[in-house]
Amino acid sequence: MEIGVSKKDGLFLIVCLLLGVLAEESFFKGIIGISYLLFVMAFYAVFFWRYRGFSFSHQRFGYLVVICIWLLSVGYVLNDNILFYVLNIMGIPGLVIFHLVLVTSPKHFRWNQPAFIPYIFTRLIDSVKFNAAFTSTVGKLARKGEYEHKVLVWKKILIGVVISLPVLALVLHLLMTADSQFAAMLGDVPNLLQRVNGETVFRLIVVFLFMGAFFGLLQTLLFKQIKVIKYENWRFSLTLDTVISITMLVLINAVYILFTIVQFKYFFSGSLQGNYTFAEYARKGFFELLFVTLINLTITIVMVTFGDRAQNGIKILKALLTILVLSSGVMLSSAFLRLNMYEEAYGFSFTRVLVHSFMIFLVVIFTYTLIKIWVEKLSLFHFYFVTSLIYYTSINVIDLDRIVVKENITRYEETAKLTHITLADYRLQVCSH
Repeated sequence: MEIGVSKKDGLFLIVCLLLGVLAEESFFKGIIGISYLLFVMAFYAVFFWRYRGFSFSHQRFGYLVVICIWLLSVGYVLNDNILFYVLNIMGIPGLVIFHLVLVTSPKHFRWNQPAFIPYIFTRLIDSVKFNAAFTSTVGKLARKGEYEHKVLVWKKILIGVVISLPVLALVLHLLMTADSQFAAMLGDVPNLLQRVNGETVFRLIVVFLFMGAFFGLLQTLLFKQIKVIKYENWRFSLTLDTVISITMLVLINAVYILFTIVQFKYFFSGSLQGNYTFAEYARKGFFELLFVTLINLTITIVMVTFGDRAQNGIKILKALLTILVLSSGVMLSSAFLRLNMYEEAYGFSFTRVLVHSFMIFLVVIFTYTLIKIWVEKLSLFHFYFVTSLIYYTSINVIDLDRIVVKENITRYEETAKLTHITLADYRLQVCSH
């Protein structure tokens, strides 16, 4: 890869160095808080400055992704939930990379196709290649022409400094021993030298790694002209036989229909068989039902995506998939009721509220999937990605812990049952009002 080097590139490299220093200070000094938001603001300020006049693509969807990135960054300020703290450390950078590649890709290149995934990795690899080519080009420029004399002078200065250091250290030690006033004046020098340890070296390495990552990626994405034809034609070659698919769905649906009959027979009617209490029954079957629902969603997605639509049994396949989705809805409803019973018995917790929200999210996903079964032109990945992004951002911004405290206080006031609520939680909720 042959690239040119201009003064603008040198200036942008210095800007990326400062951005690397800010990243190191934001992410490697204590607990991350408002520093994440400040870094995102600085990063996008540099991005829009570097790409001023650039013709962006997929702008409407790009705005949504940027808003979600900023809201997720604000989440570090609004709450301190350890789960989201860990997930967002990698989740936000992943979204940033996705957004940068999205808005700099060719306008005719569809991001909701599987081909967009290898395209992202190609751009990341290109950024590494760019850094290598840039370093090589700078080295070549330094070895010839008007820069050659300057490089030679700097080499001699560096050699002189290296030779002088041992002698200078010995002389300073002797002079400080001979004169206490001189030793007091230079007393901070040993402390300064002690700070130059392994941690300092590590932090410098981190800064330069950040600088290289920012510089390489942002410089590479400026080159919008990239061959995407090979990605546009990239498709999965797997096709499921309709007869095999129908056979599988008939067997699976037979079990689910039997299960649905049982559910309507005693669970939805409010009566139970056996020696189980409602709380014991809820705890026993909730996670199993939720897991089966996710399996059904996976089966449906595979059938819809890779099913053979050219054969005569396509209507039967669609009908069976509809039964599968509706059966999954019954299981999801059953799991939802079980969780409600468990909360009535033991109170609310962060995990239970989070699972509640996830089940509502699954209802939305299944509803769209049911429509997709009969309307083939719809895109599953497009809807899944956008909905998942909005859902994940929402549960980050909403303080679920405060909801847990509020619901437990309400439960205590109505039933006088103490669960997860503490005196400190109660005071926190009262003070917030």
